[in-house]
Amino acid sequence: MGKKAKRIKLIILLFIILFFISITVFFVYINPKIHSQKVYTAEELGITVIVSAYDIDGDGIDDYTDILQGARQYIATKPKYESNYYDGGYPDDGTGVCTDVIWKAFQNAGYNLKGMVDEDIKSNLNAYSMIVKPEPNIDFRRVKTLKIFFDRNSENLSTDFSNPEEWQAGDIVIFPNHIAICSDKRNSKGIPFIIHHDGFGAREVNEIENYTVVGHYRMVNQSSIETGSTESIK
Repeated sequence: MGKKAKRIKLIILLFIILFFISITVFFVYINPKIHSQKVYTAEELGITVIVSAYDIDGDGIDDYTDILQGARQYIATKPKYESNYYDGGYPDDGTGVCTDVIWKAFQNAGYNLKGMVDEDIKSNLNAYSMIVKPEPNIDFRRVKTLKIFFDRNSENLSTDFSNPEEWQAGDIVIFPNHIAICSDKRNSKGIPFIIHHDGFGAREVNEIENYTVVGHYRMVNQSSIETGSTESIK
């Protein structure tokens, strides 16, 4: 067999090996993370919907629904994923990160999340062990800071999906280095879609099971938290 024929045979063999490696990678690592985007409602699945007893902004819509709608409205602006530092704290250039979904959602319900976080850090600095000196322009946009804040100031809920009813629209869910808002859309198992923003864009999708949940929260006792002024929020 000539050298050219051997080379062609080797190339074909390499392509076959690469093909099978690609198939293995797809089914082992990629395919499990591809979920159907078919939408179900809580009512269709027989899941009780929990409504907040609070309406802080007095718009006739309960806080959980306001938070959900605020998150949805924010991602509709199609912000570009980019992490920057801003004087005053709030992005003003059409860019943002995952944490911007959260304060925008809370703003729609009448809460100044930045003010709430800043005040909690100021009053309880020892609880925020990673903060040496408060930075009001960025602290409220850090996932680790928000995890501590929600640990301290909200109802801590289950981090597994065995009971879908424990997961409600407007809930906050935290993953390692990422954060999102739970949607009222659900998959066939009753697990909620999430509204979030990462390097792949701002979206509302069935992706929560792609992550490890490290925190799941619901703002319940809002009357015990200073809502702060929203006048300076952009």
